[in-house]
Amino acid sequence: MTAPILPGAAVGVLGSGQLGRMFAIAARRMGYRVHTFSPDYDTPTGQVADVEVTASYDDLDAVRRFASGVSVVTFEFENVSSASAEAAAGIVPVRPGGDVLHTTQNRRREKTFLARQGIPLAAFEVVESEEQLRAAVERIGRPAVLKSAGFGYDGKGQVKITAETDLREAWQGAGGGEAVLEAFVDFECELSVVAARGVDGSFAHYGAVRNEHSRHILDVTTAPAPVSPRIGEEAVEIARTILEALDVVGVLCVEYFLAGDGRLLVNELAPRPHNSGHFTFDACVTSQFEQQLRAVCGLPLGSAEQLRPAAMANLLGDLWEKGTPDWAAVCGEPDVKLHLYGKASARSGRKMGHLTAMAPTAGEAAVRVRRARSIAFRSTPRSS
Repeated sequence: MTAPILPGAAVGVLGSGQLGRMFAIAARRMGYRVHTFSPDYDTPTGQVADVEVTASYDDLDAVRRFASGVSVVTFEFENVSSASAEAAAGIVPVRPGGDVLHTTQNRRREKTFLARQGIPLAAFEVVESEEQLRAAVERIGRPAVLKSAGFGYDGKGQVKITAETDLREAWQGAGGGEAVLEAFVDFECELSVVAARGVDGSFAHYGAVRNEHSRHILDVTTAPAPVSPRIGEEAVEIARTILEALDVVGVLCVEYFLAGDGRLLVNELAPRPHNSGHFTFDACVTSQFEQQLRAVCGLPLGSAEQLRPAAMANLLGDLWEKGTPDWAAVCGEPDVKLHLYGKASARSGRKMGHLTAMAPTAGEAAVRVRRARSIAFRSTPRSS
């Protein structure tokens, strides 16, 4: 077995957003150094990393130089090109591997892979032209959802197709390129499981959590999810199957629809820590970020035990429209934790931070976190 990469070593992160920031905080707490690589400067990750490298992901020579200064490379953003991951892998281990990135950053490859593994999915077809879209709609029916195959997140590149939808407009709205048409799922709720797999094949998970979205962006996560033990166990076992089939070393999130008839259907994968796992930073023995560090460095995975029921609420840039939020009022809530990402400017839909609340029950935690957010962004005018 490969020797573990021990504290004191430098860990490289491709990407520089809030996920990398929280990863860097966990890594530095354990005595690692962190180097981050992205096209941007003064980034959420760069503000807390030891080294911030600013270069294009397509600059493979720069990627190789970056990799030569660290002991292992991971990523916090799956839209890094697989060529960048391969370039880094020529120098040091890249975990999860570039093949995982290649599969999960394209919906066609991801869904085809999952279907071959027998993973439960909504009916889907790959479409590469408007004519193919029309034929696929005839077979799958309406309503359906058209999704661009590559580089989509937070609802980008998605168009719902109803009885009234003009298919030409839908095709253009999804980008007019390779896409996937999926049957619309009349779901009861959306769930996710964040899980980790070590170099030795060990597995840890944070259980099923419930996700509520607004404008296709995660709004509130409740942990644990209010579902039956059977559903929770099935969600975890599907996640385990996927991580093993992909040979993941690191953290991966599986997002699900819980259909009205009780079936679990996988929606998509994210091969890195996930927004729905942010509650673990405060509510679990080992956060998803520390778990990623442990996995990619070849250390034993930590306990994923959740110490208290919790809920997480995203803070989007829209909430800054009325002025500077009242952070002092939020900090007056004893069971609420504030996380801000250090982004320079707020804009609509931009994730600026999140709140985590803990309580005796997950439902009460969800009430607390919503209340705390409303206190921070109350409508009374404030100076900015």
